[in-house]
This record gives sequence, C-alpha cells and structure tokens, in this order.
Amino acid sequence: MTLVPARTRRMVCATAVLALALAGCTSGGTAAPGGQAASRSAAAGDALALRGVCPDPVVIQSNWWPQAEDGAFFQLLGTNPTVDKDRKRVSGALVSRGVDTGVHVEIRSGGPANSFTPAARVLYLDRSVTLGRADIDQVAELRHGNQPVRAVFAPLDKSPLVLMWDPVAYPDFHTVADIGRTNTRVLYFQGAAYMDYLVGSGKLHQSQVEASYDGTPARFVAERGRIVQQGFLTNEVYQYQNELTQWKKKVAWTLVNDAGYPNYPEAVTIRADRTAELSACLHKLVPILQRATVDYAHDPARTNDLIIALVKDFGAFPYSQERARYAVTAMLDNGLLSNGGNTTIGDFDATRVNQIIEAVRPIAARAGASLPGGLSAKDLVTNDFLDPSIRLP
Repeated sequence: MTLVPARTRRMVCATAVLALALAGCTSGGTAAPGGQAASRSAAAGDALALRGVCPDPVVIQSNWWPQAEDGAFFQLLGTNPTVDKDRKRVSGALVSRGVDTGVHVEIRSGGPANSFTPAARVLYLDRSVTLGRADIDQVAELRHGNQPVRAVFAPLDKSPLVLMWDPVAYPDFHTVADIGRTNTRVLYFQGAAYMDYLVGSGKLHQSQVEASYDGTPARFVAERGRIVQQGFLTNEVYQYQNELTQWKKKVAWTLVNDAGYPNYPEAVTIRADRTAELSACLHKLVPILQRATVDYAHDPARTNDLIIALVKDFGAFPYSQERARYAVTAMLDNGLLSNGGNTTIGDFDATRVNQIIEAVRPIAARAGASLPGGLSAKDLVTNDFLDPSIRLP
C-alpha cells in the first residue's frame, strides 16, 4: 500500500530516480522579480543566524507546483531569487523579517515536476534535501517500511480537501453523511486514503464512489453538477465559480476534515534518522517558518506575485492573482490557516494524529502493509522545535 499526497495522480519512480541523477548535471537560471529585501545580516549567535548551523542551502521538496498554500516557504526567499526553469526550482537568500540568515533556501516543485515522486521519499533518494512535505496519513504509512520520516511543522491546521457539488441540484447536502444517505455518484482520485476511510466508516457507500477523477472539470460539467467531486477549497471552488467558463456559478462544498479525517496536509518532515543531526538547525529554522507563516497570512501580496511568476516560468497550470488572493482568504476564514486549538501556529495535536493513525491502520492492513503495533503520535510528529509564543493575531 502507498498512501500518496492528496494532489498526486500517479507515480513513476524509475523516471524520478533518473531525473534526480541528472539533476546535478544541469545548471543555469534566471533572476525572478520579487522576494524579501534584507536590511541586515544576522550576527553570529543571533536567533536568526543559520550559517554553520543549517545546511546551505536549506532544500525544501514540495509535492506540487507553487501555490498559495505554500506561501510561507516562498516568503523566505530574498530579493530577485534565481529560477531554474528546467528543474522547476527557485533559490535565494533565506531571509526572515528583513534579516539575511546567512544561508540560502531552495524550493523544489513536485508532482509533474518530479514524476510524482512523494517528497517524503525524495528525502531518502537525495540527501541534499533537508525538508520534505507530506500529509500525516502518509507519514503514518511510511512507518511500515524502512524509510520513516518525522513531521516538525504543520503549515496548515486543516486540509483544504473538499467534496463539492451543485447546490441547486442538491440543496439538502451539507456534510459527507448527507451525501452518504443517497446514491449520488462521488468522484475521487484513485489511491486516496481518505476515501477508504469514508467508505470504511460507513459515511459513504462503496457502490457510490468512483476513482475516476482526473483533475479536470469535464465530468462535472457534462453531468451538469449532478455528481459530487473531490476538489480543494483553495483551488477548484474558486476556479469553478469564477474562471471556468463552462460553469461560472456557485458550488457547495464540505471539508473532508469535518467528516472525521483530521489530516495535517503537507507537513514539513525530515528523515527520522537525521533528527539529532538537524536538531540545532531545526531549533532556529522552525520558528523562522512559523514567523513566515504569520507574515504571509498578514500580507501575502508580494509573495503571491512571486508564486504567480514561478508558475508561469515553470509552465504549470494557469494560476491567477485573484485565485491566490482568494486562497489566502479562504484558508483564514475557514480555519485552515490558524493556531488550531491553542495559541501556537504550526504545532500538532497528538489526539488528532492518533485519530489519523487509527483511521489508516485498517486501510493499511487490508493492503498487506500493517502499521507497527503501538504506533502513536510521538513516533510521527514533534513540537519540540516550535516556539509556542509565535501565533496568528
């Protein structure tokens, strides 16, 4: 069994390994407009001084193209970062609140950009990668094999994953359970663990779900919205309502999180066997990530400009300024980007992580990839590197 990130559609591991091998043979890049200006450099011993403490560059592997959900990471880039269009990555000075930390950061795109190799696996394929992004259900699944990772920071408190439908066709739908009380067809990406949970828990019926969603709106439009479809609150909801000429009307939605699957999406992870090695770095770097998250939420405009330029440079999907702005508002208004149940940004709730472990356990067992007995939140996540005083206002 392989639990892949929510946005992943397929995996071509052999191609990915070849791409990684060739990566070191490619060079060159162009400067991108934007990035955070540095007014000073961090002095030795400063909380923001990363030189000699962290790898240089700090390499962050993503699972998708640049987008607003990842704004905190692009917030770190200094002025006029270097764009490698061939390898779909961007790099520059790592800057925190106008202070040059003394090292560089490199953000690598994933999904189509690296043959859909999950970032958590890239950590083991390429040791130069410092941080990899992974959903917590995937982090749990990786404990079955010999490539465990540990999550150190949660950029979002809830997943933007939704089921969406036409509210005119289905005015009585408000929750996943409402959908499950009918025989309405539900489309999703093949291999999505959350759907196994929704069916296994009885919230949906096996007879009504269909693993045929390919990421396009064709079926939804052809059916005139008389199906339920997987999507993301931060993308498809806005796209269908405002940009999709074949639709351009309201869609209704419900968060999968609210159906008892409280996954932490795209958490920042490290190789578990590098915890001690990276500890000193993480004690400084994770609070920098927390502050970047707060700063991006407060004023995303400059970073959104950079994200949109990168999406264009990489030849990715169309991504408008309006959609990026909407995504930030949607994340804040719906508690996706929040302090969660306390006053700290980016921490993990052990109860929620344990809930995901128990949701994944029977799914893994049916696939012949049983999770270790006694596996708990402390094996998958840690809040040790967070500064509990950093929060969204």
